[in-house]
Amino acid sequence: MTSIQQCTLADLLDDAARGVFPPSDGGLTVVPQPAARTAGVLSFSAHAVVFTDEEPGWVRAELAKVTTDPLAAPLSPAFLTAFATRTGRVIGNVDLVTVADRLQGEPPLPLVEIEDREHPRVVRALRFRDGVRVWTVPGGVLVLGRGVAGRWEAAIEVDAAARGRGLGRALGVSARHLVPAGDVVWAQQAPGNATSVRAFQAAGYRPVGAELLLSLG
Repeated sequence: MTSIQQCTLADLLDDAARGVFPPSDGGLTVVPQPAARTAGVLSFSAHAVVFTDEEPGWVRAELAKVTTDPLAAPLSPAFLTAFATRTGRVIGNVDLVTVADRLQGEPPLPLVEIEDREHPRVVRALRFRDGVRVWTVPGGVLVLGRGVAGRWEAAIEVDAAARGRGLGRALGVSARHLVPAGDVVWAQQAPGNATSVRAFQAAGYRPVGAELLLSLG
């Protein structure tokens, strides 16, 4: 693992994808933003990473003001509000972050790539990802693009009438076939969206931590 004092967010994500995590010591690591649009918090087991171009001293001073459980402070409303105000950003959702290894061969679904950029799932992806590509199957959509720190990120959408038949899981598996050799694919799920959480875990995605992004308004 890269030295925690010298790492970048990309280093930490690469390590986490291999199952190597920061020490569960209640500590905090502050690293530079990987891109102008990307600031936020990545929370592992008993260790938080704040990625920002603000001074690490400011981050630590603000966290010291939080009176709740220190382990929960980086994702607390008090700190996130101060973080957003300081940077002029909008607080996003706290998501479960998962990762899966690439699979060889063709996807299990007859995907058709499209150029449509009007689907709500695609519109959202274009705000946060580069190189976005979109595939459809009857009843579902799969979106793949380069997101936080250049990682490959997948998102899926299943029509209401097509739910409960394993299509979400199959779309998640299909994404694993579409990333380049040697890469992994990441996916974020809102913890309250249990259907999505179950679908991605059934597709072989491993929980890594919790993540919140602060986006430019």
